[in-house]
Amino acid sequence: MKVLGINALFHDPAAALVVDGVTVAAAEEERFSRRKHGKRPVPFAAWEQPELAARWCLEHAGIDVSELDAVTYSYDPDRARPADDLGLFDPWDHLRQTYARQAPGFLSTALPGLDPASVVFVPHHVAHGASSALASPHPDTDVLVLDGRGECASHLAGRYDGGALTVHAAQELPHSLGLLYEDLTEHLGFLRSSDEYKVMAMASYGRPRFMDEIRDLVRADGDGGFVTRGVDWSALAKRLAPGEEWTQDHADLAATVQTRLEEVLIDLAEWLRRRTGGTTLTLAGGVALNCVANTRLHAETGYESVWVQPAAGDAGTALGSALHHAYTSGDALTPMRGADLGRGFTDDEVEAWLRTAQVPYERPDDVAVEVAECLAADGVVAWFQGRSEYGPRALGHRSLLAHPGRQENLERLNDVKGREQFRPVAPMVRAERAADIFSRGPLPSPYMLFVHDVAPEWRDRIPAVVHVDGTARVQTVDTDDHPLLGRMLEVFEQRTGLPVVINTSLNTAGRPMVDDPRDALECFGSAPVTMLAIGPFVVRRRALAGAA
Repeated sequence: MKVLGINALFHDPAAALVVDGVTVAAAEEERFSRRKHGKRPVPFAAWEQPELAARWCLEHAGIDVSELDAVTYSYDPDRARPADDLGLFDPWDHLRQTYARQAPGFLSTALPGLDPASVVFVPHHVAHGASSALASPHPDTDVLVLDGRGECASHLAGRYDGGALTVHAAQELPHSLGLLYEDLTEHLGFLRSSDEYKVMAMASYGRPRFMDEIRDLVRADGDGGFVTRGVDWSALAKRLAPGEEWTQDHADLAATVQTRLEEVLIDLAEWLRRRTGGTTLTLAGGVALNCVANTRLHAETGYESVWVQPAAGDAGTALGSALHHAYTSGDALTPMRGADLGRGFTDDEVEAWLRTAQVPYERPDDVAVEVAECLAADGVVAWFQGRSEYGPRALGHRSLLAHPGRQENLERLNDVKGREQFRPVAPMVRAERAADIFSRGPLPSPYMLFVHDVAPEWRDRIPAVVHVDGTARVQTVDTDDHPLLGRMLEVFEQRTGLPVVINTSLNTAGRPMVDDPRDALECFGSAPVTMLAIGPFVVRRRALAGAA
């Protein structure tokens, strides 16, 4: 069976292709359109479809749209109710319902030759749950979904047995942990449905001193659900305009909400585990991108394993809806093999781009060694290798790399990217070396979705990747799966004695991660980066300057 999954209604539009139970391609529209998050999450944009991502998925697999057995859409308008009935102030939400019902027509226009009757609506949280549980290596698993909103709910707690879902609890709107965090994001001067990760980073600079004020407003209800009542944010810390300097009150408010979120999530997970007796938990929804909360869920809820799909936000529902339909149609599913599900380019294609750009380039004997040498000499490297990642994390395919041994490199990279200085960068480490340096969070951690404590004896050796609270968001590298990365890390350790390099996304503030060679060349040309390692080739800043 050939199933194309679509996420389009709220934010992060994406497409994914599942063929005979195997995920063969998945990509977010932003990587093609170059619009961050694809579009803003407003009702007036709900008609837009991820047509560029969808076309690429089909092209990559060599499938004509007429060959598709189904196109799944990760929202079911028949399950929706008016916003007023749900206690939400969203006077144009009815447009979303209208546009969702018209999705088959919109998709057939975007993908000429598609039969509108082939479009299947999959409930939003079912798509989220499937994106994690059915993509995971665990055929029998508990699942928690938490996000801003779906049709009528913001949460699902369930159990998958052999691929079949049993729902044990769901929280109806307006109560929503995701919307609570979005409200705080906006109050702190950031962009809602976009910058929630900045709140998580800011929380590390504060202490949760407003717990008495919000404990009764945000709490688990003891029956698998929760309550989120209106918080008067301005009574705790003044509202910030975009770009306005934050104060300790704002950091303390972020720390308070982050801590309370973690506590409620632990209550929800413990309730589900008591209900099912499960040993494995999978997570999905935008809240599942909160890596600090994920680590506490792993450490404190009694689950032996916690697994998070790398595109846990709405983009992942494209994959989840396709997996759900494939399973219910009788296909046996293959677990997700990795996050590198997007576009890739042959060596010849990359070289053609370099020639077109008329930049001086080299083809060294081993690009991994060249990069390790550059990093050891304190250069910054733009690393473009293989297929691009599905989800918001740079996982060694579209990355900026740097030396972790100098604290100044944190400020340096934030300046390169044009972002706030309180933002951390992540360590990349070979899986076999990770436990020597990092603890508490689960290892291996290939998708950078948990935080780990950095061993005290290592904190002064790799200060650039140690956050203010002594933690780091680790990405482990399996050398068998990623031999080029593994070799680069091994050579860097031989040169420096450090088994870690800095890894952050290859982009600048407000722009999506680079996806194709043109994006990589534009980013390299506009940012103070020492070297671009693109496929087997390298472009050096000094050579580029000399050619100019």
